[in-house]
Amino acid sequence: SLVPMTPKGTCAESVRIAIDAGYRHIDGAFVYYNENEVGQAIREKIAEGKVKREDIFYCGKLWNTCHPPELVRPTLEKTLNILQLDYVDLYIIELPMAFKPGEAIYPRDENGKWMYHETDLCATWEALEACKDAGLVKSIGVSNFNRRQLEMILNKPGLKHKPVSNQIECHPYFTQLKLLEFCREHGITIVAYSPLGTSRDETWVNVSSPALLKDPVLNTIGEKYKKTAAQVALRFSIQRGVTVIPKSFSPERIRENFQIFDFCLTDKEMKEIEALNKNIRYVEMLMWSDHPEYPFHDEY
Repeated sequence: SLVPMTPKGTCAESVRIAIDAGYRHIDGAFVYYNENEVGQAIREKIAEGKVKREDIFYCGKLWNTCHPPELVRPTLEKTLNILQLDYVDLYIIELPMAFKPGEAIYPRDENGKWMYHETDLCATWEALEACKDAGLVKSIGVSNFNRRQLEMILNKPGLKHKPVSNQIECHPYFTQLKLLEFCREHGITIVAYSPLGTSRDETWVNVSSPALLKDPVLNTIGEKYKKTAAQVALRFSIQRGVTVIPKSFSPERIRENFQIFDFCLTDKEMKEIEALNKNIRYVEMLMWSDHPEYPFHDEY
């Protein structure tokens, strides 16, 4: 499987710890196979009186095999069913590349070749709009879309709801300056995945690239504030107006990643960190680079 699996129960426990630590934005997806645990943890915290449903911001994702418009609502309803929630706060198209619909999450033919599907992002988007109008989701957005793909939606005749967000890889080694600027102009929030660089999972990740958290500049700035390189990297993003979704199953690091609201980087430090940009994309998804809608051929 391409999805790194975690031991049963780890996810629920991590979500409980995160909510106790102050987190309210939970980024999930059907394809992570843990929405049942996430839902369970959220419901427990609501039952305890720790949070109300409206305090939690849950993001769900539409997978590549579910792009045909008639599959969008049933897929979202499946997610709601697994979570046992009435609505999600945000529902996004996870990737702009459609795969052959069916049971297989990663469909391949008998020769091991990927089975793609005709992609019609505008039609998929209209189905998301209908889910919002039906009250199943509060906001709708996208992920891993390049400028051209965003423009396709923004310029769609009869657009009812524009994407509120674009979830993309973004960190000091990959600052996404141009896409950030484009999204700002259009009022689209950037949500950064891998804001700390990323795990070293060969299937997904360019493992030859340098580890962000070992960066001397981040560590030196961290020493000044008695913060870790990770905390400095996260602070950098939020000061640029970028939402961050660091992934962790370690209770210590879940808490550590939240402790970024008690210091502020100077303009000079922000510029120093921005200068670290190497245009390194950790999550390249090269196995799908021959898909007609593979998003990363374009400059941005």
